[in-house]
Amino acid sequence: MNNQPPELTERKALELHRARAQHDALFLQLDTADEIQERLTEVNRRFTNPAIVTAFPEIWRECFPNAKIISDTDVLSLEQQAHDLVIHALCLHWANDPVGQLVQSRRALKPDGLFIGAMFGGQTLAELRSVLAEVESATTGGISPRVAPMAEIRDLGGLLQRAGFALPVADSAVKTVTYSDAVRLMHDLRHMGEGNALAQRHKKPLTRSQIEKIVETYATHFPSESGRIRATFEIVYLTGWAPDDSQQKPLRPGSATTRLADALGTSELTIPNSSAKTQP
Repeated sequence: MNNQPPELTERKALELHRARAQHDALFLQLDTADEIQERLTEVNRRFTNPAIVTAFPEIWRECFPNAKIISDTDVLSLEQQAHDLVIHALCLHWANDPVGQLVQSRRALKPDGLFIGAMFGGQTLAELRSVLAEVESATTGGISPRVAPMAEIRDLGGLLQRAGFALPVADSAVKTVTYSDAVRLMHDLRHMGEGNALAQRHKKPLTRSQIEKIVETYATHFPSESGRIRATFEIVYLTGWAPDDSQQKPLRPGSATTRLADALGTSELTIPNSSAKTQP
């Protein structure tokens, strides 16, 4: 019996979408590469052997010309303990096994090597999801998956721990982009290589009347200035280190030698035992 979960992504469709991507529409890739460069300047270390997992090598080579470029296949072409820096660049939201991708990235790091992952978070395209659900439910009586699911930041930090990273941190940056209308937004998503590649997607295209209703509903619910509409993109940054004995370790519970009340200069109050029985 095959107990494997169904695949999230149809790789053939994803690769076709990416092959049709246009450089001018890859501004989120460029913004993310710039942000990671900025973050690396705050790390007191020089990285000499980086690797980048990306679907758009031409973008990332501009910022990291000395990095080894790796395709985001299910099995990453990464040699174990070969790199001091691994960047997973806006691919994880399409991964059928994101934890597996993180584990492979961690194994590719030398001890105390740094991992930085960037992926779309749960707020991404919240407006479009809402409009598609409303229009499709009203016109067909049901909802089909048309936008890839995005994980919430509160869950993503746990993925780093599951993958075995030390000192895991997850944070996010939200970017609002305006478009003339919903059709322009959907065209831009295709040009980003982010068309619908879900394995369980409804392959029947939207009808003309549905598209007209989507444009109208989007403009009503999510207007921006000058008659435009707004779209949200959340980039979640995942940071972790390959474990090493030189890293900071959490203190053992009960090992503190100073009371918190003394450190804060306050009086310590004793809370009665809530489990004790009270006298009638």
